[in-house]
Amino acid sequence: MKGNVLNYDITLKSGLISGADGNRYTFSVDDWKSQMEIRSGRNVDFDIVDKTATDIFPDSKSVTGGSQKIPAALLAFFLGAFGAHKFYLGYKTQGFIMLLVFIFGFILLGIPSMIIGLIAFVEFIIYIIKSDEEFENTYVIGEKKWF
Repeated sequence: MKGNVLNYDITLKSGLISGADGNRYTFSVDDWKSQMEIRSGRNVDFDIVDKTATDIFPDSKSVTGGSQKIPAALLAFFLGAFGAHKFYLGYKTQGFIMLLVFIFGFILLGIPSMIIGLIAFVEFIIYIIKSDEEFENTYVIGEKKWF
């Protein structure tokens, strides 16, 4: 059955899944069958035994890193000096910082603008070399704002 994780308590090593049928099912960390971290909101596929979720696998569509990694990397490469990739990932403050440094950098012979462009290129490289899961855990879930 399909569903999504409503909550997960690390200390109790158990959680609650909302099934597509509208019912809620408890689960234990022992039923989690993936290396990906358990987190609220993750879509899952699972079996049901006595109102308990078993054999829980993250749904491949719930791995947001794959869907955000490539666009973020392309934005970093082509429009990174303007902070476009930061805005795309939801980091508005960092996006504005990059945009303002780039724009006002021309006053100082363009050196700050070149530095921001270099930072964007480094972030492009980092985004590309990370796996989808690493990207998701670092920039989407972990909200790491720089490098």
